[in-house]
Amino acid sequence: MSYRIRFTHQAAKDIQKLTPKLQSKLKNILRNRLAVDPYSGKTLLGDMKGYYSLRLSYKDRVVYSIDDDDLIVLVVRAKTHYGD
Repeated sequence: MSYRIRFTHQAAKDIQKLTPKLQSKLKNILRNRLAVDPYSGKTLLGDMKGYYSLRLSYKDRVVYSIDDDDLIVLVVRAKTHYGD
């Protein structure tokens, strides 16, 4: 069983701003990790409760939610949360 990956408009904009190397790394993470085991990310707390996070680089994170009913991982952000 594999999850489908979907992106918010903001996540798509974030991805366009990533370097080609990070875009390639993100593609690998999405295909080989999130699509297979989306719960492998860190569970977020507080205002972000219900979301998960995976490290993309030292400062960049992939923030996403999981819809088990439709087998969809929705990528919400794919950039830094430490400021630009």
